[in-house]
Amino acid sequence: MPEWCLRFGIVPLSKKPVKKPDVTLDVTLDANSVALGASRQYGEQLVAIGLAAGLDRAGITSADILQRARTALTERKALGLHNQMEFTYRNPMRSTDPTSTMASAKSVIVGARSYSTQMPDRPSPDRLVSARVARYAWRDYYEPLRDALRAIAVQLKADGWRAIVFADGNSIVDREVAYQAGLGWYGKNANLLIEGAGSYFVLGSVVTDAPLVPATKLVADGCGACRRCVDNCPTQAIVAPGVVDAHKCLAWLLQKPGVFDIAYREVLGDRLYGCDDCQEVCPPTVRHGEVQPLTSDTRAWVPVIAVLLANDAELLQKFDPWYIADRDPKWLRRNALVILGNVGDAKDSSTHDVLVSYLSHADPILRSHAVWAAARLGLNHLLPYKDADPIVQAELDALPTPKVMINEAPARH
Repeated sequence: MPEWCLRFGIVPLSKKPVKKPDVTLDVTLDANSVALGASRQYGEQLVAIGLAAGLDRAGITSADILQRARTALTERKALGLHNQMEFTYRNPMRSTDPTSTMASAKSVIVGARSYSTQMPDRPSPDRLVSARVARYAWRDYYEPLRDALRAIAVQLKADGWRAIVFADGNSIVDREVAYQAGLGWYGKNANLLIEGAGSYFVLGSVVTDAPLVPATKLVADGCGACRRCVDNCPTQAIVAPGVVDAHKCLAWLLQKPGVFDIAYREVLGDRLYGCDDCQEVCPPTVRHGEVQPLTSDTRAWVPVIAVLLANDAELLQKFDPWYIADRDPKWLRRNALVILGNVGDAKDSSTHDVLVSYLSHADPILRSHAVWAAARLGLNHLLPYKDADPIVQAELDALPTPKVMINEAPARH
């Protein structure tokens, strides 16, 4: 998520990355230290605990209503830009009010953990069709984040305060509290760009009734006149600076249940889960991403045929950290069928066999996407003339133009 054009200097340079401090201080607090809850020193000690436990950045804000986020969510939901997305859109009044989950809340400690990892090479075995996975889903980055936030919560509770950890949920607008805590600014792609480090971060919070001293300085916009994320979105989903139309956003369309919008199937390419394009061209993210080493459980590529052959239990176990609507793995299979139509090989026997299987699948959603994939690969002889289900029949009535295979492209003279 292509650092081309950086030399033109359209975007002001971000500050050099601030390395996470080596925290060795003793954070054990005696009974009298409870009275320091409102002090800056106590907040700094809590932040230090989080950094020592694995956070890359941390800050503090108040538990006041996130009025700016509430207005944005409400207005965009009214305009339909959420496209049935729930998460923090489900109940903006709740997700923008930390006191909705803790009536006595006074402060929010926000933590960020990097998931910036070098892109591994695409698997190369012959005829292995591989699907791309967005960086934030290469492994479970949220559990280490939660562990670090829990360390803060444990200390707060030991000192007599209440504390609740939130990460990857719909209880709080994590980007807004991170912005209020002085961690970064909003990019035009609506991601939070952390000062000196970019946007490859997962975010989480600890809501507490401890009256901590909040950040008083917000991070200024660092995007300047840059529009690379806007101009390089494959579906032009960024309709205004910081505003994404979920009807066009591939990351959401891959999660949304139902028929995958036919207008965006070809541009989906080989993406199975998530889309990183707007981040891959972002200068601050490209320049200053805190690159983590690859680990044995890093999963940047997934074999498409394997997804289509696996049973429900196998898919749910393998992709457990992912958001899968209703925990129904047919949505992963749907995505995989679209990918097969885009990058599959019509001459491959396994591709042929799996499409034959799905063309007679009991589920009309999967059957319909198999129709599209087979037609895209020029395998129209496999298709039925009619289908009793209207969803499938609609696909048969609007077959796509077969893609041109690389080895069949006309020679240039």
